[in-house]
Amino acid sequence: MTVTDYYLPGSLPEALGLLQAHGPTLLVMAGGTIAMPLVNEGISLPEKVMGLRRTGLDRIERVGDELHIGATATLTQLLEQDACPMLRLAASRTANWPVRNMGTIGGNLFAPPPGGDVATALLALGARVTLAGPAGVRTVRLEDFHTGFMTTDLRPDELLTSITVPLEPGDTAFEKLGRKHAGTPAVVTVAVHVAWQEGTVARARIALGAAGPHPMRATRAEAAISGSRLEAEAIAASGAAASDECLAFADSVASEWYRHRMVGVVVSRALALLAAPAQAAAAARGGA
Repeated sequence: MTVTDYYLPGSLPEALGLLQAHGPTLLVMAGGTIAMPLVNEGISLPEKVMGLRRTGLDRIERVGDELHIGATATLTQLLEQDACPMLRLAASRTANWPVRNMGTIGGNLFAPPPGGDVATALLALGARVTLAGPAGVRTVRLEDFHTGFMTTDLRPDELLTSITVPLEPGDTAFEKLGRKHAGTPAVVTVAVHVAWQEGTVARARIALGAAGPHPMRATRAEAAISGSRLEAEAIAASGAAASDECLAFADSVASEWYRHRMVGVVVSRALALLAAPAQAAAAARGGA
């Protein structure tokens, strides 16, 4: 262990002051579920560490048509909210109870693939992140926040403080394929949000996890179902488009070929979950 100084600031301004004083040599963490394994295995050797647990960034609350999530709120806290069922489902499918009790929602945005299940759901929901630094506060769309493998738009002197989720009308689906049912890294994770207009897809967001260097939008897959009623042909086209545009990789969980193949399968599976009630509702309207 190389750590010589551990800081536990009691507020966001104090944390930003420490970050400015020590610069990039300061390891910032909240739950530690990503950082500590790297420290314990000797991959990361920080001398100075700052924990964010006491900065007051751990609240989850609904404000009008938005859900405001503090960056240090835990995955277990996310399970306890009822404003956004897909986020609750995504949290329940992430890791295990000990990790969910410690791991934070903000930290999940920095999880390398095949992690980041909650980040994938947040992306499908059109979330925004708030970043604070000495120059002030700025807001970035989550889809613009990730810039590459383990790289983000977060500046060296900034901290992620919160995530804002618009609670838009529509239906959602969350599907995770792993090698076992629970406590498993993803072969692929898919999150979908669909907004309807008179029984057809007016707007769709399809997010893929563990299918590239970070959670990503499958925009061609979204276009394939736009204006459809999620008929079988549209679902198949969307799954094929997602498979084509993903950036599959090989790791200890799955081969590149298998992951690439499963992206289309899981996207189609998620869309089929949304198609059944939508078609039933359309049939009911037609018979009225």
